[in-house]
Amino acid sequence: MKPKMLLLSASLLGFAVAQASGGPGTGKKDDLNGVVIHAESKKPLKDVSVTAYSLTKKEKVVLTDGSGNFAFDELKTGTYRFIFEKAGFKKITREKVIVKTDEAFQLNIEMIESSDFDIMPSPFHFTDIK
Repeated sequence: MKPKMLLLSASLLGFAVAQASGGPGTGKKDDLNGVVIHAESKKPLKDVSVTAYSLTKKEKVVLTDGSGNFAFDELKTGTYRFIFEKAGFKKITREKVIVKTDEAFQLNIEMIESSDFDIMPSPFHFTDIK
């Protein structure tokens, strides 16, 4: 009986979330939102800087909230590049994201921690010693 109740609860919760967000394709005009999580722990990342660039200029910058959520409202239609940055993590770039009129778009990102000692090739590796 418990597994059935759990499944029913999860289904109802999913339906409630879908209705609250307007469901796929029914968001406000030109919405783009998503979630940023830690790639290994799968926990949400707070205060990730998300920058939207159109082909010609930087459009907007937002920060993720405590649940890793971010949202851009009413971006102009067109093709964008999104850059996700947070200290201690590798920068993520998503190219050629198309924003269309009257269509919502979800962009979920997993960020990887960057090590302080990334391995660099030795300068002596490429020299010709004769």
